[in-house]
Amino acid sequence: MPQVMEFKLPDLGEGLTEAEIVRWLVAVGDVVAIDQPVVEVETAKAMVEVPCPYGGVVTARFGEEGTELPVGAPLITVAVGASSLPEAPDAPAAPEAEAEGSGDVPRPLIGYGEDHSRPARRRRVRPVTAAVSAPAPAPAPAPAAAVAVAPVATGPVAVISPLVRKLARDNGVDLRGLSGSGPEGLILRADVEAALRAPEPTPAPVAPAAVAAQGERIALKGLRGAVAEKLSRSRREIPEATCWVDADATELMAARAAMNAAGGPKISVLALLARICTAALARYPELNSTVDLEAKEIVRLPAVHLGFAAQTERGLMVPVVRDAQTRNPESLSVEFARLTELARAGKLTPADLTGGTFTLNNYGVFGVDGSTPIINHPEAAMLGVGRIIPKPWVHQGELAVRQVVQLSLTFDHRVCDGGTAGGFLRYVADCVESPAVLLRSL
Repeated sequence: MPQVMEFKLPDLGEGLTEAEIVRWLVAVGDVVAIDQPVVEVETAKAMVEVPCPYGGVVTARFGEEGTELPVGAPLITVAVGASSLPEAPDAPAAPEAEAEGSGDVPRPLIGYGEDHSRPARRRRVRPVTAAVSAPAPAPAPAPAAAVAVAPVATGPVAVISPLVRKLARDNGVDLRGLSGSGPEGLILRADVEAALRAPEPTPAPVAPAAVAAQGERIALKGLRGAVAEKLSRSRREIPEATCWVDADATELMAARAAMNAAGGPKISVLALLARICTAALARYPELNSTVDLEAKEIVRLPAVHLGFAAQTERGLMVPVVRDAQTRNPESLSVEFARLTELARAGKLTPADLTGGTFTLNNYGVFGVDGSTPIINHPEAAMLGVGRIIPKPWVHQGELAVRQVVQLSLTFDHRVCDGGTAGGFLRYVADCVESPAVLLRSL
């Protein structure tokens, strides 16, 4: 008889502890191959298709679409080697994936890190009988109270995620009194949030006007929550300062037009600015660094992994161009376009969104001239670029209409002083005003 193996939500890397089920890619009874994607999940950083390390027939799925699961929670069970659903036993049996002394050790899931869950906290979850048996007529709906999981009064609390424990502790919620909505009563963050939203036992009447005045509440989770945490940490830890300068970008725009008229891949303004940034960072390496608080050291980084801000339907994302210092404007344009398309399609991986050493933020696309952006922790600086518009400008001693842009540099004052930051920004402005300055430095 085929062995039923349980596949759990794997460690997706980069410190992610939970994910939300967006879309199931398989159903109970489907035959799956090894490493075939079985579910699409959304983490705080990206949409990810999760492949299963087993081949066989899906016998159960755990969690509806929209359910948030912690790393280590069951996703599906698979009858390894089977070509159809096994017959239902007289009583539901526990999956054998965690049986002590099992001789079948599944190989690591391709593309993900090791399972860091502790053996003492491993849980054996039985799939629902209806999920592993042949289809049968649906029973009459049970009352809501009959399907609820009874509160845990004694014994260990069914919580895996440390974020759930922290949320409960910070808000004074007793986990022992909650009913978990996850598999086998597993308490999820949604359960704690529901407890926080629950009314008092004897609520006082509230006038309709007062209810309306409370406004809409939006959970600070997923991508929005990750952005909030990162920016808050940046403001807590980094003593940032900002300097800015106006620059005449007329010659830069003319150079771009000439390059694009010559044929070949089109070169974007962002790519030219990125090439200028990498040249400036070679001159001022202090700004391509990070601060190690524990060691009390400034770590200067050898490569420029350039992040750039991209606005999407899911919110602001910062994809990273690896080894940007080795790329020319054409290569940078192609990579910017590729990552932007993935960001808009929600297909960026966690690796595409991490590891940046410097960020280029083109907020001019929103029709604004200037900004004082928050540094993308743990980086040390960010260059902001406003819109490029015609303005009166003194050119060669005469008043003329030129294409003017405002450049702003926000930097970590721990890694350098104003002289270094000003020198970096002035070099960037000189390259924008006269691209020949960049050619001389190559």
